[in-house]
Amino acid sequence: MRRIGWAIALAGAWLTPAAAQAPASAPTQTSAAAPVATPPAGTAQNPGQPDVGQPAVVPGTTGHMIPTPGIGQPDGRKGIQDQVTPIGEEAAGFHNNWLLPLCALISIFVLGLLLWAIFRYRRAANPTPSRNSHNTTIEVIWTLVPVLVLVAIAIPSIRLLRHQYSPPPADLTVKVTGHQWYWTYEYPDNGVSFDSYMLKEANDPTRQANQRARTNADGPPLLAADQRMVLPAGKVVKFIVTADDVIHSFAMPAFWIKQDANPGQLHETWAWVDRPGVYFGQCSELCGARHGFMPIAVEVVPPAQFAAWVASKGGHIAGAAPPAPNSTAISPVSQSNIPTAAQPTPPAPPPGSRPAVQQPATAQNK
Repeated sequence: MRRIGWAIALAGAWLTPAAAQAPASAPTQTSAAAPVATPPAGTAQNPGQPDVGQPAVVPGTTGHMIPTPGIGQPDGRKGIQDQVTPIGEEAAGFHNNWLLPLCALISIFVLGLLLWAIFRYRRAANPTPSRNSHNTTIEVIWTLVPVLVLVAIAIPSIRLLRHQYSPPPADLTVKVTGHQWYWTYEYPDNGVSFDSYMLKEANDPTRQANQRARTNADGPPLLAADQRMVLPAGKVVKFIVTADDVIHSFAMPAFWIKQDANPGQLHETWAWVDRPGVYFGQCSELCGARHGFMPIAVEVVPPAQFAAWVASKGGHIAGAAPPAPNSTAISPVSQSNIPTAAQPTPPAPPPGSRPAVQQPATAQNK
């Protein structure tokens, strides 16, 4: 058996190609001569978007307003952020002025009952336990009091829900689409659409050399975005929220907004912000490995600045005709529809008849 093993080993060594027995330095020289791949140009986390033609970032201008510390962003304090929408102010007032005091009173009352029962009915004071097991008065009280408390909470809660889900007519519509892991904002009435990515830190090893790094003028770390959603102040904005891969959540604490973004579904929420400024939020649904790197940056500006920003994006204000690329030129399709003397206008079909439809030739219709 040993001789057979040696024979197989020698046969394998003899059949080994000469290329496998070449010195190890040959592949090293070949790999050294190969060109090193350079990552494509891009901004933030979008390597497919070229840097050529992008305007320089000027802090303080529309789309790059400098945030106000403590407004629209977490600042380390406990509690709810300062609200800048009517719904947010109503909800924060309901929470701070009604729910918290009521919870404190109920907790103090229950703690007092517990301490009184421990002291009053201790074993030393009651060597012979009572045989009573029912008390009609106490049972009626502990049934009615919680019901009255729930009714008192339900009245302002239902009013808040009615205000939240009965929005006024919208002045602007923004479609928000969540991706892994960035946002797309579309202004369907203005012809504007763009992606928004998180700005990386200057010392981030994953940041490309030609990608802009975050600065303090952009916002806090993990919240600053390369392109912000810009909204006009004092206008009702309707958000249509959806997703294209997994469930995300469009959350803006200062607006009192937290709306899930489900693939294949359209959800609606709204906001009315009168205070210009920069506000930050994040995806509030566990959407994958980079869930914590999916910020939301919203900039609220006066209506005149919003109109100028829309024009800079190549869009137009809703209600105004979009700018034509060449108003004097007439497309061949439009020109063929203009009647001339040699081509009289065809007579109108009689009432009740179906107009003929010219279909292109297909495999079944030639």
